[in-house]
Amino acid sequence: MKPARLRPAAERDLVEIAHWYADQGGAALADRFFEEARAALSTVERTPGIGSLRLGEIAGVPGLRSWALQNFPVRWFYLERPEFLDVLRLLGERQDIAAILGPGPH
Repeated sequence: MKPARLRPAAERDLVEIAHWYADQGGAALADRFFEEARAALSTVERTPGIGSLRLGEIAGVPGLRSWALQNFPVRWFYLERPEFLDVLRLLGERQDIAAILGPGPH
């Protein structure tokens, strides 16, 4: 098991998306989103190689993996480091992921 370390941008994404769901459907929906996001990250911690490399390849970031939440159109984006998972972002599937995560300092 590798612990996940969320970068500040990933933490902001999580909070902002939860607030958006709260505005759209109330606190119960936001709570469901938050719990599912936490559960998805837990799955990745247990099995880091489970995430897809496809979107990382499209974005031009070698080794960048993504893992989708089950019932929300959102994905965790992370790099597997020797001791931990470096979680870059939590992004909606309709966002321009290649432009957001494209080559640059990650």
